[in-house]
Amino acid sequence: MRIIGGTSRGLHLVAVGDGDAKAHLRPTSDRVRESIFNLLINGGYGNPLHGARVLDVFAGTGALGLEALSRGAVHATFLENGTVALGLLKRNIALMRAESRTEILRRDATKPGPNPAVPFDVVFLDPPYGKAMGEVALSALAPWLAPEALVVWEENTPPTPPAGFDQLDQRKYGDTLVTILKAPA
Repeated sequence: MRIIGGTSRGLHLVAVGDGDAKAHLRPTSDRVRESIFNLLINGGYGNPLHGARVLDVFAGTGALGLEALSRGAVHATFLENGTVALGLLKRNIALMRAESRTEILRRDATKPGPNPAVPFDVVFLDPPYGKAMGEVALSALAPWLAPEALVVWEENTPPTPPAGFDQLDQRKYGDTLVTILKAPA
């Protein structure tokens, strides 16, 4: 795993191998991550990462949030509660020297509580596949989002967004289905 583009392009992140099934750790492949960021930057959304506050939900290794920082986001908050993932996440933030631009919240994404900060402009949602946790998490996190925030949702089946979220795009990459949503105004 490495950072694909931006100021930290080429930086190798901590190796995870095939992930950790017990911890539901399944990192987004470099190919899928590159496709996601190409779609965000070149898909007619302007440059949603420039100056953005990013929320990486079910963050795992943090590769999505760190890639966003490399490509112009000003801050990334990582929401994760897995012990294995938190260790990898901390190491990857240190490798990128991004401690001053990041925050880790150890919380259950389906019951996150109130937002401790400013609303987020871009959200990466990568829940464990096939558990319907993305729907619950996005509903719970809706108050955390800026009006018309972009949500990039990875799942293996078509998700059911909460009421008020508009689907802008959907692409399939192998067994990963990437859905881009816009939060309510």
